[in-house]
Amino acid sequence: MFVIVHRATHTTMKLSSFAKFTLLSVFSLFSCQQAMSQFDSTPAPMPEIPEGHEVATLGAGCFWCVEVIYDRLDGVHSCTSGYTGGHVENPTYDDILTKKSGHAEVVQVVFDPKVIAYAEVLEWFWKLHDPTQADGQGNDIGPQYRTEIFYHNEGQKAQAIASKEAAQAAFDKPIVTAITEASQFYPAEIGHQEYYKLNGNKNPYCQVVIAPKLEKLNLTDK
Repeated sequence: MFVIVHRATHTTMKLSSFAKFTLLSVFSLFSCQQAMSQFDSTPAPMPEIPEGHEVATLGAGCFWCVEVIYDRLDGVHSCTSGYTGGHVENPTYDDILTKKSGHAEVVQVVFDPKVIAYAEVLEWFWKLHDPTQADGQGNDIGPQYRTEIFYHNEGQKAQAIASKEAAQAAFDKPIVTAITEASQFYPAEIGHQEYYKLNGNKNPYCQVVIAPKLEKLNLTDK
């Protein structure tokens, strides 16, 4: 059985009319609530940060998409999907869906700066999503999908500002990514962690949206 969630409407590939009709027909058989009932709703643990490692917290739309990309990069120790930037304590996925919690879906990336520098982490950030689209990515619309860099120190803040200015040359429209001081990070439910790895062959969303991203970024074999 397919595991379908609200993200299933987020399609960036060009599909035939028949393919679109088929996908929409399948998606219409499931509600978001039904799909979430199959998830392990236990909050995931906070990520461990080994000595000498650093943390980057990034919002770029669907955290499933962001997590799988960073998880395939050399020097990345771990990726944890979660929520930050809002006013609700201990938010759940249901809180995020209301679009009223203030939180963004983010991925907290723990990385070894001796292998992958923060500047390179940011270079991937600009490549893996559209930073010119405010409050959403593709058809995943809402403030929880906003593009945002949450910096953990003044050094990261300066690098984020410089990286954003440099990245603008690659886009025709203005980059709208916010650069914000990091606040409390809440790991998402266990069912959201390593989502593509565990559900890539079961959820059409993964094949329609995430798989093409991995191919475009040459990360399919990682």
